[in-house]
Amino acid sequence: MLQSLLRSARDRIRRLHLDLGNYHRTVLLAGTGRSGTTWVQDIINFDSSYRVMFEPFHSRRVEAVTEWNYRQYLRPGNRSEIFLKPATRILSGRISHEWIDQFNRKRIARKRLIKCIRANLFLKWIKRNFPLIPIVLLLRHPCAVAHSKIKLAWDTHLQDFLIQDDLVADFLAPFRERIEAAGDVFDRHIIMWCIENYVPLRQFRPGEILVTFYEDICVDAETETRTILKFLGAEPSTEVLRVVARPSARSRQDSAIRSGENLVSSWRKQIAVKQIARAGEILTAFGLQAIYDSGDMPIVSGRDALSVLPPYREL
Repeated sequence: MLQSLLRSARDRIRRLHLDLGNYHRTVLLAGTGRSGTTWVQDIINFDSSYRVMFEPFHSRRVEAVTEWNYRQYLRPGNRSEIFLKPATRILSGRISHEWIDQFNRKRIARKRLIKCIRANLFLKWIKRNFPLIPIVLLLRHPCAVAHSKIKLAWDTHLQDFLIQDDLVADFLAPFRERIEAAGDVFDRHIIMWCIENYVPLRQFRPGEILVTFYEDICVDAETETRTILKFLGAEPSTEVLRVVARPSARSRQDSAIRSGENLVSSWRKQIAVKQIARAGEILTAFGLQAIYDSGDMPIVSGRDALSVLPPYREL
């Protein structure tokens, strides 16, 4: 009991920080779960200059956003205080929380790095209301993401999308029957990947945010790291190039990485050919076959990824 209390006290002391910045000094890193966001977080924060804020929009963990949907969609013009007030606190760093600060090591912070795997559907809303925040959107092959989530028994949360009338009206109505009919867990995870990327890829235009691919980082880490840091107004160094060569601690738990297999294609040995074909059918239904096909690598650049879908016209 005493040891547990001492550990808890040490953890609280370790998470103590003073945040002196404002939202102008915030970077937002977004992506679907299991897409490599922790690795990219480590790359961006190679010199430990950021306060790391972990999943601050998690409505089941963070009291400030308990009124939000678990997979919240927001129209860019939404001005409700239910969303603006807590988002302002979070993006400005004016919040301390055991969940949010669990990986932070910065004691006195003037800038912050927010990592989110549940924010894709309101990224445009953030950009509209907090325009100076640079947003990096990370994509990874949907089959790799689905395989990783299934191994960890993650839910697909498709109902969390369908209960949001604005989201259905704006984006999901053409796909509703397919979403509701999906019974296979692999298919459901592919659909979830499509929804979470279809929305921002239609909302943003080239240059508004940076889209980068996990596979491109694996294949050409130096070039992709330079691109990311340049977008954020930083310069790469020998230290960041050492960091980029090390996948995150969470990724290293994967058996493929422990055995030294290719980070890009290791999922392929665990997924049946017919599943890959079904994933291709679902991607085609969403128009996302122009980004990923049955191969290992994305078939467009990050910049071109923002041009493959017809732009969304706000209601």
